[in-house]
Amino acid sequence: MSRRWLTERRRDPYHRMAKERGYRSRAAFKLEQIDKRFGILDRAKHILDLGAAPGGWLQVASEAVGEEGVVVGVDLDEIAPLESENVRTMVGDVTEEETLERIRGLHPGGWDVVLSDMSPDVSGIWEVDHLRQIHFARSALRIACEVLEHNGWFVVKVFQGSDYEDFLSEVRKAFRFVKVVKPKASRKESAEVYIVARGLYPEHVFRSVGSVANGLGHQLL
Repeated sequence: MSRRWLTERRRDPYHRMAKERGYRSRAAFKLEQIDKRFGILDRAKHILDLGAAPGGWLQVASEAVGEEGVVVGVDLDEIAPLESENVRTMVGDVTEEETLERIRGLHPGGWDVVLSDMSPDVSGIWEVDHLRQIHFARSALRIACEVLEHNGWFVVKVFQGSDYEDFLSEVRKAFRFVKVVKPKASRKESAEVYIVARGLYPEHVFRSVGSVANGLGHQLL
């Protein structure tokens, strides 16, 4: 790690506040700010967090659902256990059908919220990193279309780039309400934005969009 990076991290108020509040990552504040604006966690009892490691978003979601709710985090890497009894985690690849089936098995009913803060390991080649991230976003969209209850919320991180507008169009075909936001906790120099969506269209529409999104994702491999 460079000295400059370490200095910037120490000066970062969100990094400092995350340590003070016991959050595993500064990204927790991004979810808090999105929720404050849209109320995505209000009355939610079943929340799915894709790409959940190290667990900052799980902590925020756990606080929101309370003792009667449940939050499930999915990641390729094992997530260190949280103290909260309403959080469950599983190791899985969100781009694979098997993971979707396991998610369905955990909660056969519709999920209230599907979250995705997934990012690829950065290669340093922007177009490659962008396309990989869009691939993850499309996988998250497919899962959301399959498991969300009809008026549930979907929040997904996206890197702006050549495929961004196409992906945004896919989300708009699947959901009635769609907004693009950049939380204050996102670094100014970052190309990330979050798409916040709600209200899936009728089944025959959004299932087909999910299939199309999955197909497009596989073309990026």
